[in-house]
Amino acid sequence: MNAAHVTAQMEPVRLALQGAVDRMQGGMMRAAYSSIAREGGDCAAALFLPDGRLVAQARSLPLLLGSLIPAVAGVLRRFPAAGMAQGEGYLMNDPWSGGTHLPDLIVVRPVLQQGVVIALAATCMHHQDVGGMAPGSIPPNATEIYQEGLRLPPLRWRTAAGPEDGVTAILEANSRTPANLRGDLAAQWSAVSLGARELGALAVRTGALFAPVCDALIAQAEQMTRAALRAAPDGEWTWEDQLDGDGIDAVPVRIAVRLRKQGDAIDIDFAGSSPQVRGPVNASPASVLSAALFFMRTLAPEAPNNAGCLAPLRLHLPPGSVVNPDLPAAVNARTATVKLACNAMLGAWSQAGAGVSVAPHAGVATVMSISGVRDDGQRWMLTEIIASGAGASALGPGRSGVSTDIGNARNTPVEVLETEAPLRVECYAIREGSGGGGLHCGGHGVRRVYRLLEGRAQVSYRGERHASQARGVQGGGPGASSAARMLRADGSVEVLGARARIDWHAGDRLVIETAGGGGWGEAPASAQSLSRNPADPANQGTNR
Repeated sequence: MNAAHVTAQMEPVRLALQGAVDRMQGGMMRAAYSSIAREGGDCAAALFLPDGRLVAQARSLPLLLGSLIPAVAGVLRRFPAAGMAQGEGYLMNDPWSGGTHLPDLIVVRPVLQQGVVIALAATCMHHQDVGGMAPGSIPPNATEIYQEGLRLPPLRWRTAAGPEDGVTAILEANSRTPANLRGDLAAQWSAVSLGARELGALAVRTGALFAPVCDALIAQAEQMTRAALRAAPDGEWTWEDQLDGDGIDAVPVRIAVRLRKQGDAIDIDFAGSSPQVRGPVNASPASVLSAALFFMRTLAPEAPNNAGCLAPLRLHLPPGSVVNPDLPAAVNARTATVKLACNAMLGAWSQAGAGVSVAPHAGVATVMSISGVRDDGQRWMLTEIIASGAGASALGPGRSGVSTDIGNARNTPVEVLETEAPLRVECYAIREGSGGGGLHCGGHGVRRVYRLLEGRAQVSYRGERHASQARGVQGGGPGASSAARMLRADGSVEVLGARARIDWHAGDRLVIETAGGGGWGEAPASAQSLSRNPADPANQGTNR
């Protein structure tokens, strides 16, 4: 085949693939029933080749996009592409088969031309509830995965005739929100069906060039990533961070990373991280791979967003550790671990003197699953993702009130919250003074205050940086810690730790204050008064 023809088609095909996955993403969000996907964007879409190589992914949530790679591999191990048929769909969420945590349901549909699988369309969405011991399926006091919800190995969920009723019935019977689950799965299926149609049409247009052009795009991403690595100095750098415990035992949970860069390859080794813990902060390998993919993408951001970006990487996750736990570890709160793993890689790389040095971000977006009953007995449920502060960099200050690094989730608008639940948001503000000081200050966290208007509710709270701070780099100061408390209607106050379950009664107010990012660089003496110290209560702003 003429190499010039392949080269000429690379950019048109890349744009067509990117357009397809972005339309999958947008359609899935518009069709979703649950606000965490519809408003928060906690979902992802991607396209794969029949051998499981990622060829395109939507511009959405990096936390999920990298994890689709092992999920699709898990589906292919159980259902080889050669045996797939038109109209089939596959479903899974098992962390030991390539999944992340149980609320993230993954749907895969093959794309066939003349009876042969030429690609796979895949989506992942965080579902409101898949069972388990707590509403929302993210119990902060879980000690094993069996308490977290329904665990699905890769299953054939649909045939050309439609969904397998037995699988769907089991899912709905185990969910506290079966209508939302059914609607969200339909949104995922619509998205992979859209992707299959668009990819099939692209394959018809390009004919025999389709497969070699996709191979060339993956090779291009690898070449661009390796070129970025060659331009950086060789060396070895380490970084450590620590979680605020596991929610069960009063033990430190350490995230340690060592980067070894030689030539056009890089090793990322998490040896030295804590053994797996009893609480739910353990992270499956699929989750940590997302953080590694995000890091690799920062090296060559202009490269096509596909499997080639990972080719120069050797990733080591010690078995039985908090970043690669053994069954039956609890994993529902893995986001905290994954985000600190991402911070650790960025922190280690900041010592390399290559590219733009960035201070650690706040650590994790605060996540709450809230389930309640109105005075008339009607049940309601929602999941909140609350942003924090980004780390400053050599280019300037960190952004305030954003979902950092692998997060990229959006906040749920106040109007939506107050429509779907008996809540009033009494304050939503930037938490001034929470960013670390320095030549460039870290981004500030946010303050959000909710009042329950009627009935009763239960909150599963997952925070981070309650007992630690995002460190500054190059002489910058640390960001402020997070805080959360329940102000009871009777005047009493209950302080929440980083992981908690708490009852909520009408008239009580829940106050959430998220952490700030680390500062970058030492502030000049003349600017010390402008470089806030978040450890000083006088500099915490008026919203504390």
